[in-house]
Amino acid sequence: MKEGLFYKKINKNTIQCELCPRLCKLQDKKIGFCHVRQNIKGKLYSMVYGKAVAVHIDPIEKKPLFHFYPGSNVFSFGTVGCNLRCKHCQNWEISQIEGGEYPGQDLSPEKIIDLCIDNNCKSIAATYNEPTIFYEYMLDAFKLAKKNNIKTTAVSNGFVCKEPMKKLLKYLDAVNVDLKGFTNKFYGKTTTAWLEPVLDTLKLINKSDTWLEITNLMIPTLNDDPETVEKMVKWIKDNLGKEVPVHFTAFYPYYELNHLPPTSEKTLEKAHEIAKKHGLKYVYVGNIRTDDKENTYCPKCNEILIERVGFNILQNNIKKGKCDCGRKISGKFN
Repeated sequence: MKEGLFYKKINKNTIQCELCPRLCKLQDKKIGFCHVRQNIKGKLYSMVYGKAVAVHIDPIEKKPLFHFYPGSNVFSFGTVGCNLRCKHCQNWEISQIEGGEYPGQDLSPEKIIDLCIDNNCKSIAATYNEPTIFYEYMLDAFKLAKKNNIKTTAVSNGFVCKEPMKKLLKYLDAVNVDLKGFTNKFYGKTTTAWLEPVLDTLKLINKSDTWLEITNLMIPTLNDDPETVEKMVKWIKDNLGKEVPVHFTAFYPYYELNHLPPTSEKTLEKAHEIAKKHGLKYVYVGNIRTDDKENTYCPKCNEILIERVGFNILQNNIKKGKCDCGRKISGKFN
């Protein structure tokens, strides 16, 4: 347990959390929508500080981050809780806990760095559940990582207020934001959130030095129609530029959406086609095997630069951040 950042007093017994756009007003002993931030005698506390419920060593490609030190390992950690209620959540057992339930092993930020070094991981990742809800834990780990020349990454839903995000960006090297859809109807019905704060977060990250990639999980009948995909792609191009990698990934029946079919390869290929038609340079298809849509190609000469099968890299021909033809490849490379 640690006192939280980004809150204010409303009166003697009530405080307001200012971490995410829900802006929860909490009376004494009440817990926020995320289930892990609580008012205790007029102060906001993170109840999951140092309590990791999921810890793994992953390939960086699993985040997915395809343009951030490809082929390296990342030490991944997460807690319980979330500020969304996604009906398709793959980690619902840890994200959708009840308020007051805080399982997990004691894992301090210092221990995370020690384990990262011991396991030869180039970076750490705050992931598995929404990392901004364990903001203080993540931030302290990132600060220590910087002191030890370890890269920092996160996988986020982007549903966070501007000031916390600005502070985090000072210590964050790369992030994959899950842009879950492109309508408020989808966000409201499927996640209980709304779209605008996520778009604001994407623009904020894009203006910083933090490397950004975007994932869009395509759910049949809910967010996969070509017209919506086209609007999303055009927004990305106009607001973030053509160099931001975009991952269209396959949905599989799960949690409260187990009545829906898996995403078809045809749907994913159509999204890929739309994004390429609008000039996005790095477009990928994931969660399904394809012949070539996990590979990175040079936007200038179309030579294969990184060949991937699943999370494995078969070849990497990027040298000093460039293709042999001289074209700079956006990202962070060895």
